[in-house]
Amino acid sequence: MKIIPAIDIQNGKCVRLKQGDFSQETIFHENPLEMAKRWVDEGAKRLHIVDLDGARLGKPINIEIISKICKGFSGVPVQIGGGIRDLSTAQKYVDCGASFLIIGTKAVEDSNFVKILCKTFKGMIIVGIDAKNGEVATEGWKFNSKLDAIALSKKFEDFGVAEIVYTDIEKDGMMKGINIEATVNLANEIEIPVIASGGVSNIEDIKKISAYKTNGISGVIIGRALYEEKIKIQEAQEFLNNNYVGN
Repeated sequence: MKIIPAIDIQNGKCVRLKQGDFSQETIFHENPLEMAKRWVDEGAKRLHIVDLDGARLGKPINIEIISKICKGFSGVPVQIGGGIRDLSTAQKYVDCGASFLIIGTKAVEDSNFVKILCKTFKGMIIVGIDAKNGEVATEGWKFNSKLDAIALSKKFEDFGVAEIVYTDIEKDGMMKGINIEATVNLANEIEIPVIASGGVSNIEDIKKISAYKTNGISGVIIGRALYEEKIKIQEAQEFLNNNYVGN
C-alpha cells in the first residue's frame, strides 16, 4: 500500500477544495511545481495530480505546469486526472511523461472509451470513481449520474484497468476520516485494486485503512492533511511498510 500526495491545480495554483465545491477553495501554494518537489523530497513514491479546471471544463487547462512536474521528477510515477475525455488529450499527457491517466467523467459516459484507452496505453489507465451516498458524480462533481459505484466499477474488470481511485465526496477535503466501509466494500466486490481517497486527517486514519490492505486496497491519497501538516508522508509510508495488520 502506497501513500500518494495530492496536487490539485486550479488557475495554475495548488489548491484544495471542500467536498469538490469550487467556491470553497483554499490556496496552499502559488507554484504546484514547488509542492511536487516538497512531496518528492519528503519521500513520495507517486504523485496524484488533478487539473480541476480541466475536470470542470472537459479539456486540459493546466497541462503546461503538469508537464513540468512530470519531466522534473521523472523517477516518480505521476497519475493525472481532470478533463481527459478523448484520445488526443490522453496522448498529450503520456507525451508529458504521465505514468497513469485517471478517467472519470468519460468513463461514466462511455465505458468503451476506457476499453480503447486500456488497449492503447496498457497498464496506464486508472478509473476515478467519485461517489456520494454510493452514487457516482461527474464533471468536477457537478452532476449526479445516479449510477451505483460498485456496478460501474464492475464494468471495467475485464478491460485491463490498473487501479480505481475511489473518492467519497462528502469526506473529501473535510479531514474527518476515510469512508472505510464504502471503500472496503468496493474493493471486496471487484478484482481491480482500489486507491482510497478523501478524508484522511492523521496517522490514525492510515492505521485504520491499512488493516484492509489484503482486501485489495493498494494506496491512499492524502491532500489537506499534508498541506496543514497533520501528517507526514515518511511517517505514513513507514507505518505501511512495517506490514501492520489490524482488526
